[in-house]
Amino acid sequence: MKEYVHKMIQDGIRRGMDYTGFISMVNGLVANGETTGPVQSQERIANTKLNAHRLRRIEKTITIPDERLVVFQELPEKQVWLVLLESWCSDGAQAVPLLHRIAEASPKIELRLVLRDENSRLMDCFLTNGTRSIPKLIITNGAGTVIHEWGPRPKTASKMVAEYKERNGKVDDSLKKELQIWYNKDRGNTMLDELVEMVRPH
Repeated sequence: MKEYVHKMIQDGIRRGMDYTGFISMVNGLVANGETTGPVQSQERIANTKLNAHRLRRIEKTITIPDERLVVFQELPEKQVWLVLLESWCSDGAQAVPLLHRIAEASPKIELRLVLRDENSRLMDCFLTNGTRSIPKLIITNGAGTVIHEWGPRPKTASKMVAEYKERNGKVDDSLKKELQIWYNKDRGNTMLDELVEMVRPH
């Protein structure tokens, strides 16, 4: 099983996009009125367009304090950060600019992005509560061994979703608005704290 997962990850890394390639793909989809994945629904097409705006806005506003950044710059070995996502995924649009900024600042980190629905076998190795939740960050070391996983969203946001579903039975537009307000106020700080805690040597 380990060899199978290792092969899936290496294939994903090899075929993955860098951040520039991902942004270019999203912009191309918006221009053509399309989205990633087999389901070309109006909702997903609209989300892809909205995410293109989110990505640009977050890129401009994101700041990472030097004392946090140094944790990633001084990692003991090189790592590959492989992310499973789709263009229509709102949580993915919130996460990826921060991951890019970290990888851009650290010579120890290579960031690769792959689409979930084109990599279902890989995704099925990293389910969250039995679901193909994205974004999913898989961190491997120089030997290609998985050393950390993160996703699909910061713990605070995950708690919000779980409690809302408990009360209302499903995810709907009201929850999506609540989440968006939380993300806007949080400005990536909770996710950054979780990543720092995850990779920092203990």
